[in-house]
Amino acid sequence: MSGQLMPCNPREISSLFLFEKLSPEQLGRLCSEGRVELFEVGPVYTEGDPATCFFVMLEGTVVLSRRVGGDDVEVSRTSQRGVYAGAMQAYLGDRVRQVYNNSMRVTEPTRFFVLPADIFADVMSEWFPMAVHLLEGLFFGSKNTQAAIGQRERLLALGSLSAGLTHELNNPAAAAVRATATLRERVAKMRHKLALIAEAPFTREVMAGLIEIQERTAERVAKAPALGPLEASDREDMLTDWLEDHGIDYGWQVSPTFVQAGLDVDWLEQVAAAVHTDILPNAVGWLNYTVETELLMNEIEDSTTRISHLVDAAKQYSQLDRAPYRVVDVHELLDSTLLMLSGKRGPGIKVVKEYDRSLPPVPAYPAELNQVWTNLIDNAVSAINGAGGRGHADGADRPRPRAGAGGVPGHRARCPAGDQGPDLRPVLHHQARRRGHGSRPGHLLADRRQQAPRHPAGRVGARRHPLPGTAPPDRRDARRGSGGQRMSTVEGIDPSVPPSGTGCVECDAAGGWWFHLRRCAQCGHVGCCDDSPAKHATAHFRETGHPVIQSYEPGESWFWNFATDELYSSGPDLAPPRSHPAEQPAPGPVGRVPANWAQTLR
Repeated sequence: MSGQLMPCNPREISSLFLFEKLSPEQLGRLCSEGRVELFEVGPVYTEGDPATCFFVMLEGTVVLSRRVGGDDVEVSRTSQRGVYAGAMQAYLGDRVRQVYNNSMRVTEPTRFFVLPADIFADVMSEWFPMAVHLLEGLFFGSKNTQAAIGQRERLLALGSLSAGLTHELNNPAAAAVRATATLRERVAKMRHKLALIAEAPFTREVMAGLIEIQERTAERVAKAPALGPLEASDREDMLTDWLEDHGIDYGWQVSPTFVQAGLDVDWLEQVAAAVHTDILPNAVGWLNYTVETELLMNEIEDSTTRISHLVDAAKQYSQLDRAPYRVVDVHELLDSTLLMLSGKRGPGIKVVKEYDRSLPPVPAYPAELNQVWTNLIDNAVSAINGAGGRGHADGADRPRPRAGAGGVPGHRARCPAGDQGPDLRPVLHHQARRRGHGSRPGHLLADRRQQAPRHPAGRVGARRHPLPGTAPPDRRDARRGSGGQRMSTVEGIDPSVPPSGTGCVECDAAGGWWFHLRRCAQCGHVGCCDDSPAKHATAHFRETGHPVIQSYEPGESWFWNFATDELYSSGPDLAPPRSHPAEQPAPGPVGRVPANWAQTLR
């Protein structure tokens, strides 16, 4: 793609930080072999295409994005003069694949100084040979290092999940093996007892009655009620007394098994009436082995079913063999994530789930939802462990009526999660890249927050409040640290000025659309947020110098100071209304939101 050719001025080129140290001869060569092009709003180049040019922005606004999982993820947006992109690795020649590693588009008419890739490579090698050698070593060294570290991190992550899954699989597998060995022993003893019974001179009718009792006994095992400890103990004593009265001295050994199977004294009376007194002990022993066999088979069934559920949960969590975007049951995704991370939680953390079972299946990207919830749970575990190692995490899901893109009525699934750890809002509001990526899982959650809005209705946020059964946070603690303080009345705020309206002033005038709205705390101007295509709230600050904005979204009260780059959880009460109407959709307004709105967000 190419733009409109414009005159190239060496003096303008020398004002860019990349070229400010070049000699007049070098600047003249750049202008003679390069060119200045004006690009209208739209794409400049596309990721994966051959890298033919090196771009340096003279004026305008550029947006860089990367292709991830079939979607464009914005990685940078800037209006700073001198920023560069394109064939930045041309000096490496054919040792690397010379393609654009991102996509670039402009959101307003933008001028670039454009240098062909081969000329850029020649200039670098000729003018800066030492720098080229250093950059080559840095590039290939970093590439090899990152490959080794990435492989190690993937192995560690896989090992952690595998260890947890293996631990969960070990218990039911061991139980199944143990029950199988015991079952083999009980079947052998049952055959022995059957041989002793067969030696007695019974009629066919008596044997048929004994077999019938065995069948009814097996049926009662499947329907055995759950008894409390006291009730079970009383029944064991009654069965033991009955067996001893009938000359069976090992009654204390078999009575717990009979009680577990739901058998009582009336059942023993039926057995005694069906067989001769001489073989009653052998008949009771034979039926005891029958009961134990049924119980062991139930244990094996439970163990193998547990293993099957664990394998299904692993498949549900990984989503490797399924479509990336499909209709899913949110409860199944949450349960599979909790199950996969059960080993990491440990016994000291209690998970409280409050599911709304009326929530229907929803269209979503399940693999990414699982990753978001993994980071939420991981953060909660780390926060609780950091606060003393014991606590509880609270989660729920509820459908919330909202208007979708273009005002089409729809529903979103709201999945709040909480824990007893430190406040997470500063990490979310400032974005992990502002603080540097650390080991705290909250930074991982901030990364997911950046990616969530690129899918329709995908949002991640944080709010500080006490969980049920916990003490509220100290108000002094809420004012400490970035994002937790309250803004007092300062210069740049006029609480008496009402908002300019219910929507972005400039978007309404130009027929545009917005994602979220922000209100100027000094003049009441309502503009669109930086996630919106036009970023009119920031543009208003640059034009007027009014430094403070407040969120104009229902339920939000935070302030942002452009001049000091500070976030405040609350501040002075501004003139009503405090937000746009709750029924007004976000994004909005109705009828002006494009179908692909999620792909255009910052």
